[in-house]
Amino acid sequence: MTGIFVVFEGGDGVGKGTQAALLVQWLRESGREVVLTFEPGDTPVGRQLRHLVLDHSTGDLDPRAEALLYAADKAQHVYEVVRPALARGAVVVCDRYVDSLVAYQGAGRVLTVEDIGWLGWWSVAGLRPQLTIVLDMDPRGAVGEIAEKDRVESAGEEFHRRARQGFLDFAAADPEHYLVLPARDSIEELATAIRTRVNSLLSDPPDRL
Repeated sequence: MTGIFVVFEGGDGVGKGTQAALLVQWLRESGREVVLTFEPGDTPVGRQLRHLVLDHSTGDLDPRAEALLYAADKAQHVYEVVRPALARGAVVVCDRYVDSLVAYQGAGRVLTVEDIGWLGWWSVAGLRPQLTIVLDMDPRGAVGEIAEKDRVESAGEEFHRRARQGFLDFAAADPEHYLVLPARDSIEELATAIRTRVNSLLSDPPDRL
């Protein structure tokens, strides 16, 4: 039995965590085993890597070093959390995945998107979600309103605009496996749209693992 892999993506402050938690609650109420997880940092190794990439005390990281740290977190996360859960038939709901690496370190840091994409998908051995939900919002109304920003949230408006466009470009290139929603819609409207799409996914066999 193979599980289902659903990922939430989008800029900082758009409400990914809220919608991921609501989806998990709905799935559990329907009797499914669900694993709610996140990147970076949801393993012991990942917690140390998260501190390095997000804490201001790290200082000025070379963009390539930053990308490699994020990729290491993803490799360990998939090995330790995601693949074991999928192997036993669970639904895995993840807040951020490879698209965040490519959008932030590729488009945002202006590295080569193709190179960072290769690095990201190599780090997870090609494991792709059946559905990626992108919550889209102008960064000024999302990360711009975060009072205490971490190292990446503080990278500047243009950085976050490039990352936002990266997410939208990924979705436009593969609409079958993406759902883009305006993050300013009400929590209830977003949750309903997400449940509808995930419900249709659950009735079909996985095609991306």
